[in-house]
Amino acid sequence: QRKKSQIPTVALVGYTNAGKSTLLNALSASEVLAADQLFATLDPTTRRLALLALRPALLLSPLRSGAEGMNIADTVIKLPLEEGVTMDDAVQSMKLRANTLNFKLVAHQPLYKELEAMGVESKRVEIFQFCDARIAHAMLSESLDFAAYLPCRITLIEDKDGQPWLVSMDLDRVIAIANLPPELLAQATKVRDTIQEIMEAGASGDL
Repeated sequence: QRKKSQIPTVALVGYTNAGKSTLLNALSASEVLAADQLFATLDPTTRRLALLALRPALLLSPLRSGAEGMNIADTVIKLPLEEGVTMDDAVQSMKLRANTLNFKLVAHQPLYKELEAMGVESKRVEIFQFCDARIAHAMLSESLDFAAYLPCRITLIEDKDGQPWLVSMDLDRVIAIANLPPELLAQATKVRDTIQEIMEAGASGDL
């Protein structure tokens, strides 16, 4: 019957006391028993969900989403630059790969230079913003909430030990809660794959 109705089915699976009931309550406005104890809820429970719009806070706030223990590191992808690849190499590789993939670099902010001009000491930090205008238009036509995620960003940053990284939002988490129709889902997946390829090119210095 579920297959005939074509209603997507989602299962929350995890260890006992992992926060499944809390997450279910947050998503469906239910009042399933949620307690900080082992095996508090043993009966299987079904609820109908209505995820009508993207909720950035759902990704970033453990209290709002019910995902206990989640932190900001869980929402991003980080790639270290490979040995022998300089930060300048990474910049050049990302720009070339983005151009090859027809994914426009719409903005570049050398944040560390701005900080230095203000007298603030900073390791190298540069923010690169990319966008496919047609896909962006399609996403905004679906929901204005997508404006919060535009354009896609990749940050080149040097940590306290001098290791350079490429950091970007984990788009899989956004796609998972976006409830997109098939055509837009394919476009969102393309954007995710494109950003990943740009990052991988930068991390490896691949031209």
